[in-house]
Amino acid sequence: MERIWAPWRMEYILNSDKPDGCIFCFEHKPEEMRERLVLARTKFSIVMLNRYPYTSGHLLIAPLNHTAELDDLSEEGLFDLFQTTRIAKRLLFEIAGPDGCNIGMNLGKSAGAGVAEHMHVHIVPRWNGDTNFMTVIPDIRIMPENLKDTYDRFFPLFNKTFTEMA
Repeated sequence: MERIWAPWRMEYILNSDKPDGCIFCFEHKPEEMRERLVLARTKFSIVMLNRYPYTSGHLLIAPLNHTAELDDLSEEGLFDLFQTTRIAKRLLFEIAGPDGCNIGMNLGKSAGAGVAEHMHVHIVPRWNGDTNFMTVIPDIRIMPENLKDTYDRFFPLFNKTFTEMA
């Protein structure tokens, strides 16, 4: 039997660094952006790397308005959420070059939402051939890059793009 060792995954499995409260609702201090994996912020939305990603570069886009319901967003907030999603997807492709992506929302705990009380959009980059036997083993993902390295690679373009839009 061949063994694949990924000891750094234990942090994800144990969920030992889970913050108190909602992961999307916090005081946005510039000096904490890297620690919180925040790539960009607009007037109504936030873009961040998923701390527990399915693949490297897995993004989360959430409204700043703490809500589980699409209906609670203003027209302006809803437009911003999806405009931000569109731009984040374009930047992801520019930086990481995936062959495709999955974009979606899990609304409600029964739909698989990990943070059911605060709706958010997932952008999961996909590469041809990235599905293999590892995806059929529960709770196993092999990440080829450390999250902070991914952040450092993504942040300059996200920061530049969203700062120019403000």
